[in-house]
Amino acid sequence: MNAAPADQIRLLDVQALDARLSRLAHRRKSLPEHAEIESLAKDLTQLRDLLVAAQTEESDTAREQTKAEQDVDQVRQRAVRDQQRLDSGAVTSPKDLENLQREIVSLAKRQGDLEDVVLEVMERRESAQERVAELTERVSSVQAKADDATARRDTAEQELDAETATLTKERELLSATVPADLLKLYEKLRVQQGGVGAARLFQRRCEGCQLELNITEVNEVRAASPDTVLRCENCRRILVRTSESGL
Repeated sequence: MNAAPADQIRLLDVQALDARLSRLAHRRKSLPEHAEIESLAKDLTQLRDLLVAAQTEESDTAREQTKAEQDVDQVRQRAVRDQQRLDSGAVTSPKDLENLQREIVSLAKRQGDLEDVVLEVMERRESAQERVAELTERVSSVQAKADDATARRDTAEQELDAETATLTKERELLSATVPADLLKLYEKLRVQQGGVGAARLFQRRCEGCQLELNITEVNEVRAASPDTVLRCENCRRILVRTSESGL
């Protein structure tokens, strides 16, 4: 393949733009905010699960407390009614009177036991409420950090995208000046060779594979026409000669 030396030089400029675009893509993919956001998202998921569990416990103990208080109230009302019957003198039979007194004593004990249950449930509910408050605050704190990291990531991505768009346009304009067959070969090699399709020959060294040409290869390059599109014998990339090739 032949191409004017100036066209081959422009191919190096295209390669330089492609290298910059690759670095921008890598920077965008490797933004530290990505890992930060992922870590915070995991923390949020765990905290929210814990918060739901705490809220469920608080809700359960609230119902349990209501039920226990209702039980106490029922026993208390029954004890009040029995005491009123006793005080009214309506019960005259010694046996009935003894049974009523025994029931009042039993109800008093039952009420005391139920009130202890209410206190125990209230303590558990208070503990659950404190846990809910603590976890709610932690979720808010981590969410704020996640929002901040997301905003920083979005800003960084916008800046990189703007620079990428500028370089892409510049690359389109420049590649349009390179012969189609040369550009096609370059694109093919760029895919095959990890993003580098053309390399400068600098001081007898290929800047693509960083290997120095041996004397036979140097002589072949010297003998080649300036229009000949050379390939590195080692990496097979397009080898572009310049005034600094050391020939």
